[in-house]
Amino acid sequence: MQAIEHFEVECPEALGAEYYTQIANDVLLDHNLMKVIDKLHIYIDPKVPVFVAVGTLKKISTRVRIGDFANVNPMETKITLVISEETYMAPMLKILWERFGKEKVEQPDRFTVILYNVPATPQEIEEIVVADPSESLHKDLIYALRCIAPEGFRLRSEVFTGTKFKFVASENTLAEDIGTLVAEKFKLMGEVPP
Repeated sequence: MQAIEHFEVECPEALGAEYYTQIANDVLLDHNLMKVIDKLHIYIDPKVPVFVAVGTLKKISTRVRIGDFANVNPMETKITLVISEETYMAPMLKILWERFGKEKVEQPDRFTVILYNVPATPQEIEEIVVADPSESLHKDLIYALRCIAPEGFRLRSEVFTGTKFKFVASENTLAEDIGTLVAEKFKLMGEVPP
């Protein structure tokens, strides 16, 4: 697993920073986000109270196509798909059923799918997109940051622009000058805020 280039939790209380570093690490691992985050800086001050998370994302891989995880073997009246990665099996089957009909799609075992008399070439089958990792990334990241933020910090501001994000939460109305604090945290990572 690739490590995050910059990962820091800043808190006026040393023990609080230690706990939140562990919480953030566990949540990001549980949500499988370590591989997509490039830099992350979290600032928590319970006296204000404020929670700020700023960061950058790595370049997200492109769409996942059938040819990325399956060998497409044409025969006379059928095309056999030999699956090497089960992760995308459910969305692939749904797409194949919608496109060709359930009567033309058979799954004899967990690593094989057979298409009967479908109006598509093996190359067209290989190019069918079954997943786009970027579609759910922002939603997953916001959910993870909500899990990391202190309980009761319900007032939030979330911004995603390209590969940069900022997440601010508080118990109270967010201060007008929160932008300055966000900019300072981006600067600590060597980045400019979005």
